[in-house]
Amino acid sequence: MTRSVSEHQLAVEQLLSVGGYARAGRGAGAAESLPLSAALGRVLAADVHAPVALPPFDNSQMDGYAVHLRDLGDGSAAAGDGQHPDGHLRLHVGAPVPAGSSPPPLEPGTAVPIMTGAMVPSGTGAVVPIERADPPRFPALSGGHGGPPVVRLPAGTPAGTFIRRAGSDIAAGELALAAGTLLGPAQLGLLAACGLAEVAVRAPFRVLLLSTGDEVTEPGGPLGDGRIYDANTTLLEAALREAGAEVLRTRVLSDDPEKLREALDTPPAAEVHLILTSGGISQGAYEVVKQALSGSGVEFPVVALQPGGPQAIGTLGGVPFLGFPGNPVSALVSFEMFLRPALTALTGAPAPRVALPARLTAPASSPAAKHQIRRGLYRDGQVELIGGPGSHLLNALAGSNALVHFPVGLSAAAAGDEVTVWLIGPVPPPEPPAPAPTDQELPS
Repeated sequence: MTRSVSEHQLAVEQLLSVGGYARAGRGAGAAESLPLSAALGRVLAADVHAPVALPPFDNSQMDGYAVHLRDLGDGSAAAGDGQHPDGHLRLHVGAPVPAGSSPPPLEPGTAVPIMTGAMVPSGTGAVVPIERADPPRFPALSGGHGGPPVVRLPAGTPAGTFIRRAGSDIAAGELALAAGTLLGPAQLGLLAACGLAEVAVRAPFRVLLLSTGDEVTEPGGPLGDGRIYDANTTLLEAALREAGAEVLRTRVLSDDPEKLREALDTPPAAEVHLILTSGGISQGAYEVVKQALSGSGVEFPVVALQPGGPQAIGTLGGVPFLGFPGNPVSALVSFEMFLRPALTALTGAPAPRVALPARLTAPASSPAAKHQIRRGLYRDGQVELIGGPGSHLLNALAGSNALVHFPVGLSAAAAGDEVTVWLIGPVPPPEPPAPAPTDQELPS
């Protein structure tokens, strides 16, 4: 059985949609309430309406002087008593208004120093920034023998200047965040500003992760002849956790079909939304996953993808099952191409990968009948391929920030040709321009 990449993507999404997570329920009963500090990266379970207006009161946008509406002055006869013949306002300075205080009403003929974020007194028409005042600083309000100090302000300030009106961000009762919203710093900040300490989020997607292979050894132990350290479990666990999933990690299993069947029959396997294995699904003589699941209804299609062609998909005891290839790059490419997008569609997390056009810095070839995924370093609108197409090149993967797509039908691309990349890591800053030549460097 051979599938195209899009066919297998759809099959994985459909499997998870009708499988454990959907059956467990995503509505009432599938949510949990978390403090905001623990909700980063989780998905909102229900609509949240603002319990208060933001801002909750009219407040100053600047450090400056609150001026009464009657005193703003526009040079007309309607200007307040503080209008000076030179077109400026001369107003007595009142008691300052610090942030967090509840000031008395503002009297005409008086300007009060007000701090950024402070509640504007009733009657205020505008706030004039301190740098526009004469003198451009707040006076010491000692009173002295000459009465209250006087400040000179420009006339003609429009009403409402530098005043943040109550509810100008969001009105009380208005929808703040819709169910299904992925909670990042900005969304959590909004909930905190609304006075919420906890939020209801969807239950995490739980994955039982099994790695197989007689040749693999847990990191940290001695490495015998013919053995390699297990990278897949750490790689896939990290990718799943980064995608917002909860991972139950089991020990590395040997190539014994009976032991694998025992692991799949243990209670954790019935308490997860997905069982995921890596390795043991190819065409070799010791493919333990194939042997253990023979006759189970799990399918083992070959997908027109490089790396990541061998795949496994089905259900075990009603729980969705996926099997990825054993080579680490193949495993991660399979996750990025099939499981991560399905999680986004099903659970709302993680956010989709950013896809960008990029121009190749060097020529490349690809098998025309397969969708090849190469690893590359993207910057300044260009992508440099890192390493070759081999599925074992983990060092090249670690040095990449992009997956480079060569779709079916594209067998060769020249330097400068445009391809699509998915960003999987941070983008380096643009390279600085080359310095201009000095006089000594110019040709004579």
